[in-house]
Amino acid sequence: MIQEGILNPAVNDLLSRVRHTNTLVIADWAFPYWNEIEVIDLSLTKGIPLITDLLEVLKDNFKVGQIWQAEEFLTTNPADVVSLYDTKFDGFKGLYPEVEVTRLPHNDFKKLVPNAIGLIRTGDPTAYGNLILESV
Repeated sequence: MIQEGILNPAVNDLLSRVRHTNTLVIADWAFPYWNEIEVIDLSLTKGIPLITDLLEVLKDNFKVGQIWQAEEFLTTNPADVVSLYDTKFDGFKGLYPEVEVTRLPHNDFKKLVPNAIGLIRTGDPTAYGNLILESV
């Protein structure tokens, strides 16, 4: 029985299928549904879990080379929320120095979603906090 790390079997299954340059979407509770990709819904209630909670767990199990986020995130959230995300991104950069963060218009962000191997939905209410992670 797995007793440490990611305990959710669906998340483990999805992560085990991610290969070089595949992408994974980490989304908030209101993010649109796409029929083209697998969706794992971890949302329990508004705010549980947060996208940043999932990032903390993923950093030891997912080698990231690129992170995409909507640029609107920077203008719709307070400085402490932006700082929290940047700290989590720095956690990936500490393990994988080549990590790049790109912020692009939300509509362009959504165009990348159908190419992802899967989407993990959280209970996060953070405006434009959604991410796309690309494996190295």
